[in-house]
Amino acid sequence: MESRNPVFRQANAHQRGWGTPTPTPEQLQGMYDRPSYAPPAQRAMTIDDVVVRGFITLGTLVVSAAAAWALNLGPAAMMLGVIVGLVLALIVSFKQSTNPVLILGYAVGYGVAVGVVSHIYNEQTNGIVLQAVLGTALAFGGTLAVYALRIVRVTPKFTKFVVAAGLALMGLMLVNWIAGYFMDGGLGLRTGDGLLSYAFSVAAILIGCFFLLLDFNSVEEGVRAGVPERYSWLMAFGLTVTLVWLYLEILRLISYFTRD
Repeated sequence: MESRNPVFRQANAHQRGWGTPTPTPEQLQGMYDRPSYAPPAQRAMTIDDVVVRGFITLGTLVVSAAAAWALNLGPAAMMLGVIVGLVLALIVSFKQSTNPVLILGYAVGYGVAVGVVSHIYNEQTNGIVLQAVLGTALAFGGTLAVYALRIVRVTPKFTKFVVAAGLALMGLMLVNWIAGYFMDGGLGLRTGDGLLSYAFSVAAILIGCFFLLLDFNSVEEGVRAGVPERYSWLMAFGLTVTLVWLYLEILRLISYFTRD
């Protein structure tokens, strides 16, 4: 009976090799031309890889935002940052690119936009940016705890629900923006002077937290599947996009309560 021990199987193979036919000159030449080394295997992604890339990506965004704030850049710089960041984000998302240049370019572009928006809000209400940052950190920590304790399980049905809710939210924002050209305040989703505005912002924050759950699940599944280390850039990109979304929505919601 053949042993299952790989060492024993290898030994038996060598013994059987003495009875094999003599290789032809072509086979010998192929053996001679074959490289004597195997190409190095790609290292599998780890949680630490995602954390490091996440800090690099988010740190780049924060530094860009701080520079835009300090230089007091105006709406033109904000629009340019949004366009550049949006284009790069679409390229990364649709191509599933792990190119750090594209991902960090997104961080710079959106960082400029976030810095200008934050400066405008802080001029209206001093200290609101710090409150929004703390709120985003609490939302991130709370969502991570919910995921780690398996209070909410990310199932295929849950994923479909979150994606559908996100698309519906984007659709409503687009309709509200178009309606704003024909009536003051559009549908009233972003005016901040009614219950509908409050409910919409709360829904946007909740959906952002749901997308964080999907991001955490993607990281865990990627580590479990042993995907190459370069995909940690893509995971960091997804987390950064969601955190930016949460920050801006929390900033807007807080501003509703601080208006005179």
